[in-house]
Amino acid sequence: MNILGIETSCDETGIAIYDGKGGTLVNVVSSQVDLHCEWGGVYPELAAREHTKNIIPVLDKALKEANTTLEDIDGIAITVAPGLIVSLVIGVSVAKTLSWLFNKPLIPVHHIEAHIFSIELVEKVDYPFIALVVSGGHTELYIVEDFEKYRYLGGTLDDAVGEAYDKVSKLLNLGYPGGPIIDKLAYKGNEMEKLPRPLLKDRDKNKYNFSFSGLKTAVLNLVNKNKYKEEDIASSFQEASTDVLVKKTLLAVEEFNIKSIVVAGGVSANRRLREKFKWLEKKYNIKVYFPPLNLCTDNGLMVAYTGFKRYSLTGKTIDLTTIFIASGSQDNYRTSIPMTDDYALLAGTSSAYEGVMVDSASGVLSGTYNSFAGTISGSLGGIVNDFGGVASAGQWNNTFYRSDKSRLPRQKLTFSGA
Repeated sequence: MNILGIETSCDETGIAIYDGKGGTLVNVVSSQVDLHCEWGGVYPELAAREHTKNIIPVLDKALKEANTTLEDIDGIAITVAPGLIVSLVIGVSVAKTLSWLFNKPLIPVHHIEAHIFSIELVEKVDYPFIALVVSGGHTELYIVEDFEKYRYLGGTLDDAVGEAYDKVSKLLNLGYPGGPIIDKLAYKGNEMEKLPRPLLKDRDKNKYNFSFSGLKTAVLNLVNKNKYKEEDIASSFQEASTDVLVKKTLLAVEEFNIKSIVVAGGVSANRRLREKFKWLEKKYNIKVYFPPLNLCTDNGLMVAYTGFKRYSLTGKTIDLTTIFIASGSQDNYRTSIPMTDDYALLAGTSSAYEGVMVDSASGVLSGTYNSFAGTISGSLGGIVNDFGGVASAGQWNNTFYRSDKSRLPRQKLTFSGA
């Protein structure tokens, strides 16, 4: 069974094909990091327009490298949430179009879920295990009892840890993305001042929650003192942030007596974080798993593989009538994606994808999709324009804010049927 995976939740356009018998056939990722550097972070409307420009060439490259065609694909897995709305809608529109035109099942995948199971592409992990997902948009802790059985323990109350890295890098005028820059610089310095470890001593409702806004403020205070070298500030910040991640995870290991940990997401590539978890592994006789570096950041392969698991184990799919949920208020916002049949994608309009499917039909009847590429690109451009006002107005970003600047709750993974 060959599953095509599409990932467009943020600023990477990822398309991959996973073969249930032979493993990875291809994994193509087009990154936009260089484009967003001048903004100091991901600019949503720009990200969406780049997805529009890149997604067909990336799809074409993936099919050619895998020496296969869309007719030979058995299913299409697509990231449905969470992420930037203007980016997600591009991938979902393409996935629905391909599903309709080629009569292929459409398999929904939660972005965090895909990060968690990326480890299985290289190593088997026995259930249950603790999963820590850390990236620019997420800092969340789960118990994974089985596939589609997830218990949410806690998450960040403000900034994600990767977002904090980016902001600290900006405070030090070091550039974007901040994660690898701070990580590398920290090894040249020393922890000259012990920064706060937010919520680390909280054993009540915030036992498994995280907060990095106060730590970010503490770094700002260090910068304003004009006393320490930038490498020492980087080291102090990195020690504090990684301490919180490791020690909160250890609390879960001890409370639930689970001996396996999976650390996933972009920040799982952090060298110091890996060192501390390896120390934890030896001291507490547990096993800690990290995906390879190329699978830490967003990619289509983790989506293809997770989609393969879902389809082969449960047969769950969504059809083309699955609606986009319009959200103008917190009450209408889906705070979780339970593993049931009612998957939906947060968006600003319920009809954004329909023109893509209708306008693109004639281009693929011959078995090629040269004209299809042109029509779908034009339709996607219209979608981006529909959402462009929302994105450029700053209503939506990685952490989902409303136009009044109040923060929307994050979309977390939950137990099946919860």
